[in-house]
Amino acid sequence: MRTSKRTQILDAAARLVQREGVKSVTFDAVAAEAGLTKGGLLYHFAGREELVRAIHQHLADRWEADLVAAAGKPAAEASPAERLAAYARVTTQSATRAELLFMVEGSTTPEHAAPWDAVMERWAPPAAGAASDPEALDRFVARLAADGLWLYESVTGQRLDAGLRRALAERITSGRERG
Repeated sequence: MRTSKRTQILDAAARLVQREGVKSVTFDAVAAEAGLTKGGLLYHFAGREELVRAIHQHLADRWEADLVAAAGKPAAEASPAERLAAYARVTTQSATRAELLFMVEGSTTPEHAAPWDAVMERWAPPAAGAASDPEALDRFVARLAADGLWLYESVTGQRLDAGLRRALAERITSGRERG
């Protein structure tokens, strides 16, 4: 199946963010990364804000596809423990710098946060009621541990080796098969 030009542009923007961070997303930089002129990019996106919203949606969709692959099923068919295990595996092993940077950047603007919030609601919902439900509390603590791993790497600039990341993902979700 052939990738659409719009998807190619969004993939190019993700590569740019992966290398240079969110601030690098300018029309000129994305156009150059995608092998287009600025006019060619304007054909697909009316302005930078439309492009940024599309990048958020594209990366959130990619993140969700990784979660479905990790769980072997959509969130609606997975148990809370299966969703948590998939979330921990994706967060600790396959999440890209671009996804994480855009996720964090998106948290500052409701329009940018919406695609990420939708994914999180399905896969790692908020801890409502966790104070009185030990299993929900365990799942929330495991989510915080998974989130803390990528935050640790972002803050320190140190990427842990793949074996340690796999071990951490398993440890984070161990004993959570009840729900």
